[in-house]
Amino acid sequence: MSDFGQFDIDFYTSNYLPDNQEQGYYSESGDTGHVSESKRGWMGGMPQPEAFAPPGTLSSSQLYAGQIFQPASEFPSNTVYSDSFDEEPPLLEELGINFDHIWQKTLTVLNPMKPADGSIMNETDLTGPMVFCLALGGTLLLAGKVHFGYVYGMSAVGCIAIHALLNLMSIASVTYGCVASVLGYCLLPMVILSTYAIFFSLQGSLGTVLALIIIGWCSLSASKIFTSALAMEGQQFLVAYPCALLYGLFALMTVF
Repeated sequence: MSDFGQFDIDFYTSNYLPDNQEQGYYSESGDTGHVSESKRGWMGGMPQPEAFAPPGTLSSSQLYAGQIFQPASEFPSNTVYSDSFDEEPPLLEELGINFDHIWQKTLTVLNPMKPADGSIMNETDLTGPMVFCLALGGTLLLAGKVHFGYVYGMSAVGCIAIHALLNLMSIASVTYGCVASVLGYCLLPMVILSTYAIFFSLQGSLGTVLALIIIGWCSLSASKIFTSALAMEGQQFLVAYPCALLYGLFALMTVF
């Protein structure tokens, strides 16, 4: 360990310079001329101090007179984009919720003698039916009957049966969503009956008469809408019979 320490001390205290070593090495070999020429070539390849001088200190002959390449713009700067937030449709319109059509369908159901607009009734609108199904279940719950599962179950089975029947009876095809929409909107009179059942008992002659009136009301409204939307002239009572069977199940659930 003392030898290595002594070596380090001798190394740092000595007058060791790379130029001296290079000069001594090449002087011993006799190639000093070749080394000086190669060194001048290497020094000539290095940038000159004038290259790093500020532009103001350079002479006019040394200034760069070229032109910087600027690529042409592919798109004009004054491009007007049509996709703006102001031109986007409202959120309710994108979701297919039209309160005007919902109100018109509700008035058509409440007035069985009013002619139905087939263009409006042939839409797949499930907002109103869902609201009326929830209203029916809620009024039954207030009357002490928890029948939410029966309401949705009978609605689904009834829509499938009426959909199959209408496709057999009509020339024009009908979608399942349209059938569910019409049957759901025509459930509104049944909601009125279930609301009446909260305050008064329907188990009697008066309740039976009211239930029959509500069943006829719902079935006539549904058959009127189906015949106008599917161009089934003269077949309203044929369509009203299966609809009356379906709404009779809801009436039995409401009364008992």
